[in-house]
Amino acid sequence: MLTEASVNLLQTYRSGLNSYDEILDVKGRVKPHWQALFATLEKLGIDELKTRNQEIIDKLRENGVTYNVYDGVDGLNRPWQLDPIPFLIEQKEWNTIAKGLQQRALLLDLILRDIYGPRNLVRDAIIPAELVFDNVGFSRPCADLILPAPNQLVLYAADMARGPDGQMWIVDNRTQAPSGSGYTLENRVVMSKLLPELADGMYVSKLSPFFNNIQSTVLRLSGKTKEAPNIVYLTPGPNNESYFEHAYLASYLGYTLAQGDDLLVRDGYVWLKSIEGLQRVDVIIRRIDDDWCDPLELREDSRLGVPGLLHAIRKGNVKVLNPPGTSVLENHAFLAFMHNICRYFLGEDLIMPSVATWWCGQPKELNFVLNNIDKLIIKKANRKSKFRSVYGRLLTPKDKEDLKKALMQRPHEYIAQEEVSLSTTPSLVNGLIEPRYAAIRAFLVSDEKGYHVMQGGLTRSSPVKDRFVISNQYGGLSKDTWIVSDKTDQPQEKIILPVTPSYKKQVSVPSRSAENLFWVGRYCERTMAVTKFMNIVINVLNIDRNFGGSSKQEHIKILLQSLTHLSSTYPGFLGEENQELLQKPYIEIIKLASDVYRPGTIASNVSSFLHAVSAVRNQWDIEIWRIVDLIENSFHEIKNAATMNSSNIQKTLDKLYNSMLTFLGVMSETMPRDNSYLLLDTGKIIERILSKVSIIQSNFGVKNEANVENELIEATLLNHHLLVNYRQIYKSQLSVEAMLDMVLLEKTLPYSIVYLLDSLKTNLESLPGTSGERMNEAQKSVLKASTLIKLASVQELSQYNTVTLEREALFNLMSEVSGLISSVSMALTNMYFSHTIMQHSFFKPIENDEI
Repeated sequence: MLTEASVNLLQTYRSGLNSYDEILDVKGRVKPHWQALFATLEKLGIDELKTRNQEIIDKLRENGVTYNVYDGVDGLNRPWQLDPIPFLIEQKEWNTIAKGLQQRALLLDLILRDIYGPRNLVRDAIIPAELVFDNVGFSRPCADLILPAPNQLVLYAADMARGPDGQMWIVDNRTQAPSGSGYTLENRVVMSKLLPELADGMYVSKLSPFFNNIQSTVLRLSGKTKEAPNIVYLTPGPNNESYFEHAYLASYLGYTLAQGDDLLVRDGYVWLKSIEGLQRVDVIIRRIDDDWCDPLELREDSRLGVPGLLHAIRKGNVKVLNPPGTSVLENHAFLAFMHNICRYFLGEDLIMPSVATWWCGQPKELNFVLNNIDKLIIKKANRKSKFRSVYGRLLTPKDKEDLKKALMQRPHEYIAQEEVSLSTTPSLVNGLIEPRYAAIRAFLVSDEKGYHVMQGGLTRSSPVKDRFVISNQYGGLSKDTWIVSDKTDQPQEKIILPVTPSYKKQVSVPSRSAENLFWVGRYCERTMAVTKFMNIVINVLNIDRNFGGSSKQEHIKILLQSLTHLSSTYPGFLGEENQELLQKPYIEIIKLASDVYRPGTIASNVSSFLHAVSAVRNQWDIEIWRIVDLIENSFHEIKNAATMNSSNIQKTLDKLYNSMLTFLGVMSETMPRDNSYLLLDTGKIIERILSKVSIIQSNFGVKNEANVENELIEATLLNHHLLVNYRQIYKSQLSVEAMLDMVLLEKTLPYSIVYLLDSLKTNLESLPGTSGERMNEAQKSVLKASTLIKLASVQELSQYNTVTLEREALFNLMSEVSGLISSVSMALTNMYFSHTIMQHSFFKPIENDEI
């Protein structure tokens, strides 16, 4: 039953409609499920809906959901945008739509096989030859790439919008590497958590069966029944527009996320370069464009693909979804011929029409376009052409003449589509529910039974009133798409496997992922080390406000110089020419905190940490990603340190340090103790040893007066989290010997050098070793460093040269340990992180992943 208020809300919304809207049926009546939704919205109230909308924004940011826009203001950090009002389609109507989508997928599959086979469509003049041979998606090297499956087009996505006749029309096809299903899933997860009551009074179909079908299809294609197949989700890398989705789906489906350089072809097979060695790949789900797949046979300048991949596909040694060459179907001109193709192949009419399309390569159609350009939208036939759609009615007379000349000069390169009034849907815009144009991307996957349609999709709506601008590249908003009915779905099995596969006890870690995990640990610890010690130095400076004046304290100078050594931001506080910085240390301290472009600063380290974390985002569960969001917030604050006083700087440093410490804690509590964890933890330990050694060497390499050394001892113990423990044992007696005994040799203290070396030794023993060797180079270096520390005498280390005051034994020991641990890092790089130097982020593919 609708309340009077909800009727008013409906009336208010309907009063703003000037075109066909999704809430209305063909007779202009409000559809029942939209009535139920509006009733719930009225109960919530606009203010509560705005509050929930902000919660959605916060949740998407916390979850790290992004859609990268090249050259955009937000760049790689642009958050995904989700409208809190879902898009509803009744189950009965969706069943008809699904049949039309299945027919369209089958037709495209037949076209694909014909184009790379007998080409009867061209021979029988169903389509012009230009649609094949002048199609930038047509690739002769892909002609003999055959999947052992009922359909070559395994994954397919179609963009739809409702036309003025009330039917859904096909607007566009995505065939080579369809994107958006991961965002669809994330939209559903967020909506179910933050706006569950919107589904009151209706049943919403689940999305999971679609992904179960993908897993089942991939398993069958792998051909493995007695052992687990090795399935790779191939991504262009972290700078790709929809990298979030690549990592999200790889994690959700349980596949290995890899980049092109993580793979190689040898003996006709594709192998994954992992820290365990080469592992044969059975199936690749690719998210890179066709012509970037193989630099040997396609684009020779590609650094995104795998040299020799097409050869391996031909030999049947790897299956790739979708096979390279399927972008031929994304040519817009095919929409003009789909009706005839359907009659030719299936002997029936299209269930779901395409938007009216004219290919300008035919004289009659070209004349029609030239004479009716004010009513049409002009596009390039080939999607890969850098050409935005042109609305004829918006052109100036001069621009219109220029466009007509271009059409007449190269007519076969253009298509025109009818500009029709597509349907609108309710959207929350600036706190008001307003109508906006919308389109749906539907997703299909094939198996031996045919094509399965996801019970939902990715709806995108225009942020601008009366304009059909839905691409996320240009600010389009996403919506959760609900297929609704009055009864619940039939339960479905998770996956029906032909034979239960054996369990894989170890997840493959690609060499690039391994390196990024290692550096996540290193940059995290490096940030914490500099942040912690900087805070200690600021505390000391705050105690002695007259530092730099007549009562200058030597221990402060040493601590400042130690900060330079620790951060490697030379010359910093070192050298005679930098005496001015010693007089006004906050100038340099602020730079050490905030300068993101200066290597070694806190901001620079956090930036590197965030890049490394993003590169392996498939490794993190949601709790860890929320901590990463806090770290990113602190990163933005620390970059503004120049505007802060010392108190605010310390608060920001504390917040950053605590977030980093929480990251390590949550990671330690949640990550399985596999090779991924071992690499991250090893990177952390290596950096921790190097930072602690640096402080000990800088503070005590030279003997100072007793009062100075007492200050340095206290600062060092604070830095090692040992001051309380030290006081419990030694009370108020500060001694270099006692301090060195604790920070170097106490096996029970987690920040002591001997404890850290033992932990590093344990990690290296658990990582895959070098075959044929009893002990690899990294293990030898750790053993040598550990032996040197354990055999050291703190009495001898405390002694100093009475002339130079240098503690030569301590300085030399710290130098040797530092060198040995640095060599461990180099040995691990040589053992595990072997891949080409060229980074994927240097290249950006054509926007195949545009959503």
